[in-house]
Amino acid sequence: MPRFGTIDKPPTCWDPIHINASVDPTAFMRRRQVLNEQLAADNAINRLKMLLQRVVRPSATRTSFAATRCLPVLQRRGFLPASLSDRRVIDAKYPDRQTTSESEDPGMNGGYINPPRIKRQFRDPYASWWDPQERRNFGEPIHEDNDVLGIFSPYEYTWTKPGPGFVMVGCFIAVFLGVSGLVYLKYPDQPTYPREFEAGLERELGGPGAVRARMEGDEEP
Repeated sequence: MPRFGTIDKPPTCWDPIHINASVDPTAFMRRRQVLNEQLAADNAINRLKMLLQRVVRPSATRTSFAATRCLPVLQRRGFLPASLSDRRVIDAKYPDRQTTSESEDPGMNGGYINPPRIKRQFRDPYASWWDPQERRNFGEPIHEDNDVLGIFSPYEYTWTKPGPGFVMVGCFIAVFLGVSGLVYLKYPDQPTYPREFEAGLERELGGPGAVRARMEGDEEP
């Protein structure tokens, strides 16, 4: 049987599109075109509905998700944990310094109990120290003035007192000046005499205005 238009298969008795197609091909083609247009319109409507659903669903999801966000945008972007932003947590972790009166804390060092003020220099260098260089044991408390009591602090001389020390320094200065004076008085004079040249070699050294050599009649050196 010949095909007309877009017919892909022969008409059957149960297909309403092909009823009476052999009788009136023009009517069949017209009805076939109308049905195709209706199907195309239905497809377009369905696609539009699906597009709207895809647009509406994410927007609704975003709206519901944004509603659950109670924090401002700036606070969300600069969010800090409670350990860094909660005042109670910070106060519990870093309490304020307790202040005491002068009678309660005579040393004004927060109640720190200082060990005896002994310079490390005077400790036994041959004892069995945990740190032989510092002459200190492990875990031993240090004095608050450890910077002037440590082994690398200025050495303290104890073999003499200030009075005898000044006497010794004065004796040294007196002896040095006395010896210098004697050398100045007894130092022998120059055993030679400077040489004299004829006319001071003025012409040989560059002519008038040049620095000349010693000549006869010049002052004694």
